[in-house]
Amino acid sequence: MTLYEELKERGLIESITSDDLIDELNNGSLNFYIGTDPTADSLHIGHLSSMLVALRLKQAGHHPYILVGGGTGLIGDPRSTKERDVISKEVLNKNYESLKEQISNLFGCDLVNNYDWYKDVNFIDYLRDYGKFFNVNYMLNKETVKSRLESGISYTEFSYMILQSIDFLHLYESNNVTLQIGGQDQWGNITSGLELIRKKHGDNAICYGLTMPLITKKDGTKFGKSESGAIWLDKNKTSSYEMYQFLLNSEDEKVIDYLKKLTFLSLDEIKELEISLKEHPEKREAGKRLAYDVVKFIHGKEEAEQAKKTSEEVFSGKINENMPTVKIEEKEINILDLLVKTNLVTSKSEARRLTEQGGIKINNEKITDTNFVVKIDNTTVQKGKKTIIKVESE
Repeated sequence: MTLYEELKERGLIESITSDDLIDELNNGSLNFYIGTDPTADSLHIGHLSSMLVALRLKQAGHHPYILVGGGTGLIGDPRSTKERDVISKEVLNKNYESLKEQISNLFGCDLVNNYDWYKDVNFIDYLRDYGKFFNVNYMLNKETVKSRLESGISYTEFSYMILQSIDFLHLYESNNVTLQIGGQDQWGNITSGLELIRKKHGDNAICYGLTMPLITKKDGTKFGKSESGAIWLDKNKTSSYEMYQFLLNSEDEKVIDYLKKLTFLSLDEIKELEISLKEHPEKREAGKRLAYDVVKFIHGKEEAEQAKKTSEEVFSGKINENMPTVKIEEKEINILDLLVKTNLVTSKSEARRLTEQGGIKINNEKITDTNFVVKIDNTTVQKGKKTIIKVESE
């Protein structure tokens, strides 16, 4: 099976800009890049699939550059919903340093920062050297811009497409980068970069773009830091146990998709897990393997083994010292107040609904009485199938 065929089989290719890229991927040695902006101090599980595509290409003999956008992060990639909040330079620089360390440790790729080539560009040069190559009508037809026209979009976010195009041009000129990869929502930005390169260097400039499907939940929403409950790759933000539990409890409809995109298991191994899922769903072998392999890749074998052990002990009714722990002042507390205070829910009404519907367990016992008083003494609180914490009294 060729590299391209495997990427397709794993569901990792949404679109390519030219069929010529297929041969280049299978037989060539491309310099390529993928970018992310330092709008947070850690990557999350939604980034992992695309970053692993970069690693898969690297293992096949291609050379990756990971662009962490110290410049574009100050602008903000336009979202389909509303304008992004502006991040201060101090926060962005702190985020950049955190991402730089995280990406280097996990993926071992060369990093570049687009602030290095933006910091000395003045506004007149920007308009003369780059702005004149962009047709406003062309930009308005890009999906990320079109979706915002009714609600409004600032000139700042409207300009993001130009900046990302300059990134591709700069890396083409300085590092012979001829391929940009990104999520499917980056198609417009990627093709704009290709157009800028051709306008600057002529139609003989050979470059490509490749987009990947976004990794989504069963309801179609994507994983991201804008969503509540983001699963971060930094274990200080999301513990190995929490990540393990989240992946272990992946929906049956999605777990095989996640195995293909988030692990290096062979397609034959994944097929065996798919058969097990259909024939013996109660064994949860696919979810267990997904959780173990992802935690092992991100945090190492020791963390994966401990997360697995903790998970098994917790769900057999045992309290484990590695379980996430929340301390509160009270020694006795109403169950609804407890759920709110430990941030397992966002409101008392949500706590009431979950309790009445049987979605809460205290010390492995289902509680449906909303007037139930919980005595705090190394108490375990379980929300649904995915979340268990230990609560202690200070």
